[in-house]
Amino acid sequence: MYTINKLFEFSASHVLRDMPDGHPCGRLHGHNYRVRVVLESGTLDNFGFVVDFGDLKPLKDYIDNTLDHRHLNDVLDMYQPSAEKIARHLFDFCEELWPDRIAEVWVSETAKTWACYSP
Repeated sequence: MYTINKLFEFSASHVLRDMPDGHPCGRLHGHNYRVRVVLESGTLDNFGFVVDFGDLKPLKDYIDNTLDHRHLNDVLDMYQPSAEKIARHLFDFCEELWPDRIAEVWVSETAKTWACYSP
């Protein structure tokens, strides 16, 4: 299996509702998110690629235009915009573009934490 991955970044705020009293995630706060997209294939195209890295531009545009410097509670159609749910949301976006190639989407809120979605 051949695998490629690419890292994207954006900054955004969110609030996780109904958290226990005093939980920091229950207050408005922000992160410098990192998103790692993993694509895979058992075969390569005529150029020797899983997917041309340049063809990942629609994902970059989506992140830049929809998520970057936004309040995620306002722009994502989900109750709790946790890292796990953001990973699933971005996986679903990628699956529309690369249905037979998308393997995983990782989302990081801090330098030491990652959430991953893969089917």
